[in-house]
Amino acid sequence: MKMMKASLRGGVALGVLLAVGLGAGAQAKPVRRHPAKASGPSATELALKAQVDTLQTQVQSLESRLDAQAQAQQQTTAQIQAAQTQVQAAQTQAQAAQTQVAELKEQAATPPPPPPKSGAEVTASLKDGHLGVATEDKRFSLNLYGLVQLDTGAYFQDAPGPITTDLRRSGPALGYSSSNVDFAHARDLKDGADFRRARIGVFGNAFGDFQYRVLFDFAGSGTENAGYLYEGWAQYSGFDPLKIRVGAFAPLYGLADQDATSAQPFLERPASADIARNLAAGDSRIAAQVFATNDRWLASAAVTGRTVGQLNTGTASPTPQTFADPLGFVGRVAVTPVKGEDWRVQLGAHGTWVDHPADTTGPSSTTGLSGNGSVSFSDQDELRVDGTKLINTGNIDARHADSEGAEFAAQWRGVLVQSEYDHFHVQRIISGVSDPSFNGWYLEGDWMVTGEARRYNKDTAAFDGPAIARPVGGGGWGAFELAARYSDMNLNFDGGPLGSAPVASTIRGGRLEVWTAGINWYLNPMVRIALEGQHVKLDRLSPDATAYITPVGAQIGQSYDSVAVRTQLAF
Repeated sequence: MKMMKASLRGGVALGVLLAVGLGAGAQAKPVRRHPAKASGPSATELALKAQVDTLQTQVQSLESRLDAQAQAQQQTTAQIQAAQTQVQAAQTQAQAAQTQVAELKEQAATPPPPPPKSGAEVTASLKDGHLGVATEDKRFSLNLYGLVQLDTGAYFQDAPGPITTDLRRSGPALGYSSSNVDFAHARDLKDGADFRRARIGVFGNAFGDFQYRVLFDFAGSGTENAGYLYEGWAQYSGFDPLKIRVGAFAPLYGLADQDATSAQPFLERPASADIARNLAAGDSRIAAQVFATNDRWLASAAVTGRTVGQLNTGTASPTPQTFADPLGFVGRVAVTPVKGEDWRVQLGAHGTWVDHPADTTGPSSTTGLSGNGSVSFSDQDELRVDGTKLINTGNIDARHADSEGAEFAAQWRGVLVQSEYDHFHVQRIISGVSDPSFNGWYLEGDWMVTGEARRYNKDTAAFDGPAIARPVGGGGWGAFELAARYSDMNLNFDGGPLGSAPVASTIRGGRLEVWTAGINWYLNPMVRIALEGQHVKLDRLSPDATAYITPVGAQIGQSYDSVAVRTQLAF
């Protein structure tokens, strides 16, 4: 535009010069010289000046037009650039809108993630018939527990006769009297039925590291007991693998002692194991226990007191209050020195020390000194349809008592063999008599015919029931198990030969031998049916001819057979 203006101005100047030059040439004529005189601009000059002014005006007009055109061109360029900018912005917005549409489509096709869990939500489960509720983080849980066992049995004995000729008896070897010697039941054990266990309760977790269990039992041996607190304890497990338990429970003591009652291979524990656990441990024992376990070892120690009181509905006799509770200490260790994928061998040992038994007599009326306690050992045969205690030492005056035991177990797939030996010793208070000792042992084996295996429980170092692969109600016939056992418990001390009178140290508690064979049918995790047969041999001499109404040193034992069926519901 500036070049156009310069060219325009140059052309105007050139036109002016040409006009002046042409005008001057047209007027150039010979003149006569006159004397000079003053005069104004000529008409020609005025005409030329007017032309120049006109041209300048035209130039200025043209410049103005050019400036306007330049400004218009600049505005048009700016408008074009603005329009291009707007187009680009619109394109960018369109692309953003398309991206948002694609994202919305993707979000619509993908379900939203679940809201974050707080861990406090409660869920309920009913796995294999076991009802429970728990928070998502498992810090709190509550599970319902129930166990009902109905035993029906028959004893095949010789027919009873008059007590003058039929000498089969039961009663204590010490502390006997006309009121506690039974002249009838030993000769005619009860055929019939008995609710051996009827337990209901709850167990679970609290605050993550705490466990608890509360159970009540309404059953018994021979006849049912009134309901009583069977277990009630709390446990802290925050010092893994160490655990601390306080309350009423069965402290860890031996293999048979820790058999799960809902999955025992036999209807009852062997007599030796039952007597050993009941010296200062056993069911419903008030105790405090510290123990630690893993898959290869267990170590436990407990301080124990009395058992929870019961009222037997058959005798209507409650457990009496004592003047001082017993104080005992119980310990157990178990190790698995070798194991494989489907086999293991376990060794163990356990022991009891009774620092002092319960004081049942109170302070002396003359000296005021505290009374002395006693311990006793007794058991039924290994069936509880009849509750008669066929072997029974009676109350032995005792300053202290102790027991020691050894354990062995070997499992290969569905075959399990285990055995225990227990030795008992009592420090008597009465002078001039020997301190008695007793012993017992058993050997048992079982085989899961259908291929399952009993599950090892590292928390008890014992073997629980099998996991049933094909339960009834789930397309199968359940699991079958065959079992056999021999047990021997001898509560005779310094008994003497047949026909001899007892001496001061004599305790004729009796020797019980039991051969047992059984079959277990686990229909599913809730239902089990067990069939068991026993041959029982009781060797026992009369503790006292007068109280037992027998000849001196007469045999009051017997041999017989029994058959029993257990129907069980567990959840």
